[in-house]
Amino acid sequence: MKYSIQIVGVGGQGVLLASMVLGNAAMSMGYDVSMSEVHGMAQRGGSVLSTVRFGDGVCSPLEAVGSADLILGFEPVETCRNLSLGNKNTAIVMNLDPVLPSMVAAGFEEYPDIEILKKEILSRNSNLITVDATGIALKAGKAVAANAVMIGAMAAVKGFPISKEALFEALIAQVPEKFRELNTKAFEMGYEAVRRRRHTPQTFFKKNTERRRPSVWGKLNR
Repeated sequence: MKYSIQIVGVGGQGVLLASMVLGNAAMSMGYDVSMSEVHGMAQRGGSVLSTVRFGDGVCSPLEAVGSADLILGFEPVETCRNLSLGNKNTAIVMNLDPVLPSMVAAGFEEYPDIEILKKEILSRNSNLITVDATGIALKAGKAVAANAVMIGAMAAVKGFPISKEALFEALIAQVPEKFRELNTKAFEMGYEAVRRRRHTPQTFFKKNTERRRPSVWGKLNR
């Protein structure tokens, strides 16, 4: 068995933490693990991509385009930008809370409508799971715990080969003691948000039969 995860987002969202948690959890289960360094502008606001591969005999983090088993998207536009890393069978877990690029924040560009982004993804891949990670994290105590929500949500994806317990233990080992209670609550809430949805019929968008317009996120710079 080999399994590949692409983690995408922007600097400051916890992509690196998620990579470390995944790698350590996979190693604790006896898998061979290989991770890429974080690519892109890792400071706050820049696009970030990290690859985690694990399984039997894994020795390289390099993965062919379209071969990801799961895309963990911390930010909506960055998730859409990186759809080509997966295929129609790839599981996609996407945070719905956008991080506005500087040009959008300054009023020179517009951020795409989230519903349009969801429709675009679902027209290519029906395995989309959306998570209001920031909203859940705020209910847990602080927005900064959104990455723990996303890790918990990933643990609930059907067929995910790393156990919930292994992910949780790896997460808690990475955070300072004073934040462990917050991250524990956020992780559990993220897990439950996806677990409940697995047992609830989902209504997906109908495929748009109109001529496809140019990708709305392709021109959005960070």
